[in-house]
Amino acid sequence: MLFRMPMQTGRRAMPCHFIIHAFCLLTLAFGSTLAHAGDKPLTLSEALSRAMAQNPGLQVFDFRLQGLEGRRVTADQNPALEAGLEVENFLGSGNLEGVDGAEYTLSLSSVLELGGKRQARVSVVDSRYGRVEAERRAETLDVLGQVTQRFVATLALQEKLELAAEAVALAEATHEIVARRADQGAAPQAEVMRARAALTRSRIEQSRLRATYESRKMALASLWGDTSPDFQILEGDLFQFGSSDNFDALYQRVSDSPAIQIYASEQRIREAEIQLARSESESDIRWQVGIRRFEETDDTALTAGFSVPLFSGRRNRGEVQAALAARDEVRFRREDTLLRLHSRLFDAYHLRQQSIETVEQIRSQMLPDLTEALTQTREAYENGRYSYVEWTAAQRELLSAREALVDAATTALLNQALIEQLTAQPLATVPGAPAR
Repeated sequence: MLFRMPMQTGRRAMPCHFIIHAFCLLTLAFGSTLAHAGDKPLTLSEALSRAMAQNPGLQVFDFRLQGLEGRRVTADQNPALEAGLEVENFLGSGNLEGVDGAEYTLSLSSVLELGGKRQARVSVVDSRYGRVEAERRAETLDVLGQVTQRFVATLALQEKLELAAEAVALAEATHEIVARRADQGAAPQAEVMRARAALTRSRIEQSRLRATYESRKMALASLWGDTSPDFQILEGDLFQFGSSDNFDALYQRVSDSPAIQIYASEQRIREAEIQLARSESESDIRWQVGIRRFEETDDTALTAGFSVPLFSGRRNRGEVQAALAARDEVRFRREDTLLRLHSRLFDAYHLRQQSIETVEQIRSQMLPDLTEALTQTREAYENGRYSYVEWTAAQRELLSAREALVDAATTALLNQALIEQLTAQPLATVPGAPAR
């Protein structure tokens, strides 16, 4: 049944893995409460595992890391050796006519890097490994958050389909009672037609919800790359929420979340780039050695030389300044992100709390009163003391309250998933969760 008494839950244990268990613990709140013979329901845990293994957006990070490995190989190389051949004093005039007076120089040259440029290049690439890993964790949390939210939304629609089936059954019973009273002359024929129209309307709504449900299942399956869902139903319970820490404790976790760790990784990248820019200020020594042959005398001689660029430190001050500015920018972007995360967390936390309170009030107060009111109104209608309008109004009020209950529970779980995504940790613990 859709409407169950609230279940007592304990606190959930901290997961052993950083990313997926932050969402897998939410699956423990989705108990096995829906039974359908002949179907294998999809659980949230299975949906998260599929997305982790098959989501196309998560696969790109392996290739990004492979690309960084290639860049590191390139950055770790010494300057290339250059071979050269120079010919002088040939095809001239007079004594230099032809090649009899030519001079041939075969040389080998390269650059001797100073200032730790090679290590600085490698450090820049190494620092980008941490950035990619932080982005992978953040993207993983985002994907798992999408899976959880779509699962909850689809599960809510599944509950509404059950509610729609109850509404159809109620409309059928209403039509039957009204038709019987009309046959007895106790109700006008117009009430029979209105009851029949209400039955048709409830069936149309059930059909609409069924079509929307299929679309939601497709959207959920797309997160792990499937183009057609291989499951018929979902397994879960919308009405278990667990407990949570206070807002300040939750916000403290945000500063350690992958969304903020990205900025720590970027800070290390900028520091490495500053070091690289400063190393570029050191002048490199270009050297060259070779052997020269004099065609006219048939003699040979060794040659050697070196060159150093002048004022390279002064010319590179702009690059150092730009690198310093980029590093300082990271700090302010991190603070801006923290402020935006604080706002999102604040809204999600209080909306979750308010939604849970709404669920409890509807279940403990509204539903018992409206259920009893409907029972009494039906009996009064059958005894001719209430009108058809009063009876159908009581039906609508109960159905609306049940739908509001599903909506409030859905809002609570959607915001719970958002909180866990922002903090990268489970919101609460449930008995039986895996120990760390």
